[in-house]
Amino acid sequence: MKATVLAGILGALLYAAAVQAQPGPTQQDLDGAARSTEWLLTNHDYAGVRYVDLDQITPQNAGSLRPLCMYQGVDLTRSLSNPLVYHGILYLTTTYTTVALDATNCKVRWRHEWKPKAKDGNTSVKNRGAAIKDGRLVRGTMDGYLLALDLETGRLLWQVQAAAPEQYEALNMPPILWQDLVIIGPAGSEYGIQGWIGAFSLADGSPRWRFNTIPREGEPGAATWGDTAAALRRGGGIWTVPSLDVASGLIYVPVGNPAPDFFAADRPGTNLYTNAVVVLDAATGALKWHYQAAPHDTHDWDLPVTSPLFTAKVGGRTRNLLTLGGKDGMLRLLDRDTHEEIYAVGVTTRLNAEVDPTEQGVYTCPGLLGGFEWSAPAYDAARDLLVVPSVDWCGVFKRDDEPRYVGGQVFMGGSFSYDPVEKSHGWLTAVRASTGEVLWKYPSSRPMVAAVTATRGSVLFTGELTGDVLALDARDGRVLYRFNAGGSVTGGVISYAVADRQYVAVVSGMAAAMWQAQPGSATLIIFGLP
Repeated sequence: MKATVLAGILGALLYAAAVQAQPGPTQQDLDGAARSTEWLLTNHDYAGVRYVDLDQITPQNAGSLRPLCMYQGVDLTRSLSNPLVYHGILYLTTTYTTVALDATNCKVRWRHEWKPKAKDGNTSVKNRGAAIKDGRLVRGTMDGYLLALDLETGRLLWQVQAAAPEQYEALNMPPILWQDLVIIGPAGSEYGIQGWIGAFSLADGSPRWRFNTIPREGEPGAATWGDTAAALRRGGGIWTVPSLDVASGLIYVPVGNPAPDFFAADRPGTNLYTNAVVVLDAATGALKWHYQAAPHDTHDWDLPVTSPLFTAKVGGRTRNLLTLGGKDGMLRLLDRDTHEEIYAVGVTTRLNAEVDPTEQGVYTCPGLLGGFEWSAPAYDAARDLLVVPSVDWCGVFKRDDEPRYVGGQVFMGGSFSYDPVEKSHGWLTAVRASTGEVLWKYPSSRPMVAAVTATRGSVLFTGELTGDVLALDARDGRVLYRFNAGGSVTGGVISYAVADRQYVAVVSGMAAAMWQAQPGSATLIIFGLP
């Protein structure tokens, strides 16, 4: 144990010496990202609040926004990525492509294509973004590889097989880079993986620590599966980047559902750590505490979205807070110090939500795609405002007569029948962050799955499955600007500044077939004022 600790310390020192002369962003830059007018992390900053201190675009002039440039040279796969912006360069990923573009005119600086070395671990998920630090861009691949590219040239610096595609693990989430670590975990709960999140060396990709979100035999939490054999405890995939508290060095990891999803008789108990936020020491992976939002899940109700961290006054007392969004349609606020649930507010229709599926079927809201999906809300501290996208789409959950696990096939333990697509819709809901009071709601004709960005200028940016890019007034949800991007907006929508000018960038394109959404090629559009 001592040798492992000493090796880790030595590796960190050598790495720190090696990057002194290299370009950033540095750890100091990332620690201060909340104050940056660039977009350095997936959700702007480690805390994941998606707020940027820019006010050139206001409710008075947002209607004058115009597309300034467009890049369509990526691919035809699903477009879920969140761009990053550093020193005037925008970095964009799709399933196997990574592109660096001028963040003002879309001119290509470099492009890297990953050639898969193994069969995709999971065909149902696609890449959701990358991370940058110390002159490196790091991303995962669907065939389980973790790669680092030179931020200036796109040259491959290292590659390691970090996940097991033969076990249907796929690295689709954006990693989080902190100190000398790359922190990432695989998706694939529906394929019966046994989930984990782990850390790897930023210098060379070598493994550093791992926390099993599905406890192995003898590990804490294993008893919450009853007498289920270790090989049958499945699920616990990681969909999205954790949030991180820089002051404490703790990461807050939202964990996916147990498997089989709908058939729970063979997994009695609460089934930790599925549908829970697990709070880990980022340096070691040690568990500090956890909170399970949906114990013994029978509806595929993951926690699939980043949990924003912030500090606010609640009941006259300043508290350190954590927001949870789940596919059960509930927005929860927790105290990070006491672990108390302060409120739980429904932001979608809820019907028969506590009724388990039967072989005959139970009509339930939210449905399989309901509630929160993968894109994060935004938090505006000045307005005490949380703005969250959500899905309202009900249907019938059916349970099989017995679970049947076949490697490489979806392991749901049942089926789900959607309502007609005409009955699907979405919401953008603004709540008072400290109390959960709903302040306004924007209704969309289709589910809302794109991320939200808040700005000091009182303008919110997001997008719709219809292909529309939206700017809304943060005060009342009034639409200020609408532009159809030609393909569904399902990933990141960001705002940033280059040379003191504010821009908005949007990725649009394909959504999964089950969404029955506006199709299009993967496209980046940059907007600005005239």
